[in-house]
Formats: sequence, C-alpha cells, structure tokens
Amino acid sequence: MTQDWIASAGQPLQGTLDIPGDKSVSHRAVMFAALADGTSTIDGFLEGEDTRATAAIFSRLGVQVETPSPSRRIVHGVGVDGLKAADGALDCGNAGTGMRLLAGLLAAQPFDSVLVGDESLSKRPMRRVTGPLATMGARIDTEDGGLPPLRIQGGHSLRGIDYTLEVASAQVKSAVLLAGLYAEGETVVREPHPTRDYTERMLKAFGVDINFSPGFARLRGGQRLKATDIAVPADFSSAAFFLVAASIIPGSALRLRAVGLNPRRTGLLQALRLMGADITEENASEHGGEPVVDLVVRHAPLRGIEVPEALVPDMIDEFPALFIAAACAEGPTVVRGAAELRVKESDRLASMANGLRAMGLRVDETPDGATIFPGELLGGVVDSHGDHRIAMAFSIAGQVAKGEVRIGDIANVATSFPNYDGLATGAGFALRKA
Repeated sequence: MTQDWIASAGQPLQGTLDIPGDKSVSHRAVMFAALADGTSTIDGFLEGEDTRATAAIFSRLGVQVETPSPSRRIVHGVGVDGLKAADGALDCGNAGTGMRLLAGLLAAQPFDSVLVGDESLSKRPMRRVTGPLATMGARIDTEDGGLPPLRIQGGHSLRGIDYTLEVASAQVKSAVLLAGLYAEGETVVREPHPTRDYTERMLKAFGVDINFSPGFARLRGGQRLKATDIAVPADFSSAAFFLVAASIIPGSALRLRAVGLNPRRTGLLQALRLMGADITEENASEHGGEPVVDLVVRHAPLRGIEVPEALVPDMIDEFPALFIAAACAEGPTVVRGAAELRVKESDRLASMANGLRAMGLRVDETPDGATIFPGELLGGVVDSHGDHRIAMAFSIAGQVAKGEVRIGDIANVATSFPNYDGLATGAGFALRKA
C-alpha cells in the first residue's frame, strides 16, 4: 500500500534547521572505513534507509559496525583483503550509489556476490558500471538490458585501465576507482564534464595516494587505507528543497547549518543566484576535506533563465527542486544537457513535467531537458513514481498552490531524508499524510 502526502498553503518559513548528513559522504565513509586498517568513527552519518542498507551490507561481509548513538557509527576496518563472503544476496534497497560502488569493490574479491535492490533500483541500468569493470577483467552478469540483480563472479584478477566515461557520472567513476585499488598497475578515469569528487577526497583522507583534478583521477593498485575519523556535513541535496522553498514563499528566512559545499555539487546554488535568489554563506569551515558553511536564505523574486549547461553535472539531483523554482519565476526557464535525469530513480524530466502540468502549467519536454513556463499553480494530484526527490519537490509546490496538492507514493523519502515532513512542518510547511 502506497503512502501519500497532502500539501497546502503554509506559513513563511522561519528558524534554523539542521539538515541530515550527506548521503554520498555517508555511503563512502562506511565503505572506506570498512576497508581501512584500524577503527574509524563516523559522526553525522545519515540515518536513511539507503545508507543503513550499505552499513548492513558491510556487516554481512564480516565488518563490525557499531551504532553507539543515532548518526554515529564506529567501524572496525578489516583491511582491503579482509572482507568475507556473505550468506545470500546483498540488498542495496533504493541506493544506486551503494550498488554501483559495491560493484567495483566486490568485483575484486575472491568470492562471488549478488547485489539486489528494491523495485525502483531494479529498473535502473547498470551497463555504464559493468562495462568498464569488464574491461578491467571483472565478471558481472545482469538481467536483460543491464538491469539488476548484479551477479558478480569473484576470483578474477583485475588490471588497471585508462578509461574515459561516455557520460559523466560520479558513481561510475567511483566504481572504477574502487576496483582500481585492487587492480594491477594504474587506473585512470577521465570525464567529459567534472563530477563530484567525494570518492577522491575521502580516499585521500584515508591515506590513499590519489592524483585528481576536475574531470580526472588516477591511482595505483595495491594500496592500503588507514583508519580515520569522519565528520559528515549536512547534505546539500536535502538542503536544496529548503533553499527553493524559502526563496519562493513570501516572508521566509531560514538558516541551514553546516551544509557541505563540495564544488562539484553546488550547481543549483549558482543557478538560483542567477535567478535572483538571496542566499548568503556564513561560518565557513572544513569537515573531512569537504567545505562546509551555514546557508542563510530569504524570500526573493526569481526570474527565469537558460540554465548554463556547465552547471548541469553539478546539480543533477537537484533538478526536481529547480523545476519548482522555475514554476514560480518570472519568465520561462530552459534546461538542456540533462538526459541523465531520465535514468534516475524515475524519469525525472517526465515526472516533473507531468506533475507541473497536473498543476496547470505548460512544460515543453525535449530528450535532454525542458522549458518550464511559470504561472499560477493549482491544486491537483501528482505521482512521485516512488522517487523521493520528486515527492519533496511537489511538497514545496503545494505551499504556494491555489488548492491542495496530493502527492502519491512518498514512502521512499525516508531513503534520503528521514523526518523530512517533521522538519518541514516545524519550519512552517502545511504538509500531512493522506
């Protein structure tokens, strides 16, 4: 049975919010701590279903992972050669990051593994990961169309490659680099556009000798990781919904504390500022190699823009939020170069376009983007297709709509943003379960 939300006109958003920990950093922190020599402590770990699934997988691979308190993990690393075969399939839940990175890691192990996911993840293509891994010598079988489950044959020696990604993807890059830790020789990954570099930064924090710059990464196989403590910053992708909501709801003023501003993650921040958003940065610091700031956002009139294509790879998860900002701007907003959105948890271009049409707007789709024509948002019924970011985006739209908005299939919000509705209603949203 699916769960729905009812969103309606709320209050101006006020106060200071602590956004949950960064999902991408949380996944990697558990993985790299498990592979390290020694014990690592992770603070700010995201208590979401996706990240818990990754932690549970490493427990099944023979790693002791303690939870002394919420958002804290103590990981007793077993070293790069210490993982053990699991009894049965490993369930990644809805976590595409978990499945793709684990594919690279498990392809190098001496034992067989099977990676499975939920209904949504089972529809997401994995060939862009399995292809380069096969070039390195991995053996991974999939369902027709390159879909999960991934059946990984262990015991195959891997060799380093110099690989240029056809489509920029931090997950594919990370999978190849993880396999490269076990490969003979050097592994080089080149990207057509730079993507977020969480893996490179964190490998360096764990003592790996890795050379990286925007669009490029190189490491040699055979290195070991040294345990280190990680403080996970607040997740920018989660903060994005409140940046947009406070921008479009009159009278709003919010402070979002200690948000990670990885330079390959903040395309939405730049796009919103081009649209006229009032967002300032305060209390800059650094957590585990990641830049962190407080973001202070106040309501401001937005104008439609042509989103610079150079920003697209750095905001691929934030487009659902951007679509809502565009719906409330003055003048149309044009998005190009975002074909990646069609193979996320849902076809996000189609899902956002159809949802906005259901609320009375005109949206013209193209294969790699859309033009959003703003107007008065009406109440209506929209389907999130089980995609957490679609659901949260339309919860924002409901705050400025003329009538109630029913948002279908919202259960997966817990995968990336536990207690989103509680935090949102505490700030001023009108949002309830149907």
